[in-house]
Amino acid sequence: MENKQIVKMEHITKVFGNVKALNDAGFHLNRGEIHAILGENGAGKSSLMNVLCGIYTPEYGQIELGGTPVVLSSPADALKHGIGMVPQHFKLVEVMTAAENIIAGTKGKFWLSEKQILKEIKEKSEAFGFHIDLQKKVYDMSVAEKQSLEIFKVLQRGAEILILDEPTAVLTPQEIDNLFQVIENMRERGHSIVIITHKLEEVMRVSDRITVMRKGETVNTVNKNETNMKELATMMVGTQNFDLSVPYLSVPRGKRTLEIKKLSAYDNNGIKVLKNLTFDLYQGEILGVAGVAGSGQKELCESITGLHTKREGDILFNGESIIQDSPEEIIKKGISLSFVPEDRLGMGLVPTMNIVDNVLLKDYKKQEGLLSRYQSKLTADELVETLHIVTPSTDRIPVSLLSGGNIQKVLLGREISLNPKVMVTAYATRGLDVGSSQLIYNLLNAQKEKKVAILYVGEDLDVLMQLSDRLMVLCEGEITGIVDPRTTTKEEIGLLMSGVSGKDGGLNIEI
Repeated sequence: MENKQIVKMEHITKVFGNVKALNDAGFHLNRGEIHAILGENGAGKSSLMNVLCGIYTPEYGQIELGGTPVVLSSPADALKHGIGMVPQHFKLVEVMTAAENIIAGTKGKFWLSEKQILKEIKEKSEAFGFHIDLQKKVYDMSVAEKQSLEIFKVLQRGAEILILDEPTAVLTPQEIDNLFQVIENMRERGHSIVIITHKLEEVMRVSDRITVMRKGETVNTVNKNETNMKELATMMVGTQNFDLSVPYLSVPRGKRTLEIKKLSAYDNNGIKVLKNLTFDLYQGEILGVAGVAGSGQKELCESITGLHTKREGDILFNGESIIQDSPEEIIKKGISLSFVPEDRLGMGLVPTMNIVDNVLLKDYKKQEGLLSRYQSKLTADELVETLHIVTPSTDRIPVSLLSGGNIQKVLLGREISLNPKVMVTAYATRGLDVGSSQLIYNLLNAQKEKKVAILYVGEDLDVLMQLSDRLMVLCEGEITGIVDPRTTTKEEIGLLMSGVSGKDGGLNIEI
């Protein structure tokens, strides 16, 4: 297919308050290509694509589509030109079916029956490789199903250029494989796809060309087969010889802080999702938790922190049972169990509040007498400086306007600022670039050095093996093994993740 240029963006500048989100940035897209926009959190990736989608109006710059200058004043205007964006946070009507979400707002073929319309949608979706249950309600869908629906909805509205913002942030490896197959199918049918990401491995796997951004500027555009991950990382962070390894810190293990005894948990349908879990967590250690998605990681975190109440067994903190305590009662006892949830905006932070007020939501528990917003402002300012959070203000804009990675930094930084004795973290680096991830690993190691006991749920097995002192593997709500990651191979851990117990597989396990 001819590599005809269909998008040309030049000298794009966008300012928010005192922050220049885009500074003379540029981007060129060819027909029928997969083009990755790579950069750290706050590099300007999403802002540049929001300009192309008509969400943001630039202070300066030009956009050409097929060689013709255009002004894109709204997402609807962009869609008229064949440009559609699938955001990180989906915009679906939860109580409606997939079919209703697809049809809603479209200029219908009113002469067709509902049966004919559904047949046409089904045939088109399957041609692209989607597997969408058209009669399924959105609230019953997995994240991957919702994403497929969002992508197809944009296609159905006539988009020839699709922009996917961090599309793999919350997908399992298997779901990522399916998504990439759909993306390749779209390319084969002549569509152009832009992927906003910070994941180097995925960029090298699926893209044709790569544009790297840093601090609101376009650094370079390269062909995938003419570069490598190390070179891309250097362009992203602006540092030569950037270290991509995960640091392991050896700290003498302290006393037992948390004891989990025959812990079981049930979902709303009474199905057992955790099955008789027994393990200990010690001061100054990181106990990693590995497992395929849906193996009970979420329920384990929520059970320990008092958020999941349909459970049995016992949880002891410094020898005292907390299984019957609410999260509020746990905090009143002075037991600091800090939780970084999977859904950072829906469950971890209040999206309409600014950073200071989100800090205050937990910071007030440390204060005595009258609440001091000034103290929370100092904490928020310190987090911004320490974690390099990109924001024009800590007390004037809602956190929902921050990039996904900066939202994650706010959440984790707030929990660390509480000086916890136990940290329960789920996917702490999800959505973060390599530089920010390194910062988080160093922060966790610093907490470990302070004798904090850390339960670290992750999805990157390589990171888990490098960061953890011990690695606990879950499969279908059961512990299949607790191993030393320095003496266990990735293949052996993979067996445990698939349900082969350490005893059955002959592994050196500790349960």
